[in-house]
Amino acid sequence: MGEIRTGVTTHPGVVRDVNEDNAIAGRRVFAVADGVGGHAAGEVASALLVERLHELDRLPAAGPEDVRATLAAAGRSLEEAGHAGMTTVAGIALVTVSERPHWVVFNVGDSRVYRFDGTVLTQLTVDHSEAQELVAAGLLTADEVRTYPRRHVVTRVLGRAGMSDPDLWLFPPRAGERFVICTDGLSNEVADTEIDEVLRSHPDAREAAAALVDRALAAGARDNVTALVADYAVVADASCDTAPRSPR
Repeated sequence: MGEIRTGVTTHPGVVRDVNEDNAIAGRRVFAVADGVGGHAAGEVASALLVERLHELDRLPAAGPEDVRATLAAAGRSLEEAGHAGMTTVAGIALVTVSERPHWVVFNVGDSRVYRFDGTVLTQLTVDHSEAQELVAAGLLTADEVRTYPRRHVVTRVLGRAGMSDPDLWLFPPRAGERFVICTDGLSNEVADTEIDEVLRSHPDAREAAAALVDRALAAGARDNVTALVADYAVVADASCDTAPRSPR
């Protein structure tokens, strides 16, 4: 496994008193969990989810199926604890496929994973939100999402029957790639062009994460905001297929 350098910054934002976000920057698992705003104990739900992700991080040779199983187990735990539907999640996990390292990108909800290859910033996840469904239907533009009054309405959350299925993508690591994993408190305030600019100007992961949150705060930070930056520093086997694909 290659060296992974990380930085995490989180802030309750300008408007809210409680920070319901949680994050994990482990050895192989890197994710943010966003307690659903407006619900009691959202921070408890996101913390419970992160506890499950720590268990995944401790597995010696996890595969894509372990990621899916961990998210399913987290959903059951949330339901049993009375916190069903109170958190979303997005992240990456370094797993083993055919004895080679691969990333699994996963998400449930509207937190995001971006990948920066040194040239282009790409959003890897698709928001599970009412706004994104309207964009996909051609009824709303990406720019209009920022002012759409129901932009915070999510269509998938963990622990609620019929709404918990995660999206997963699988691809091998590449030298020098950077990931930004963030709650919607960042993506709703900071444009992709600004995220790109921060990644180019801050080579240190910790500084980059802090700078991203600073941008959100400067823009008003109406929600909790969390940014996790992960840098992968080792060359992958050049024979690997680099196209993202589903592990299903």
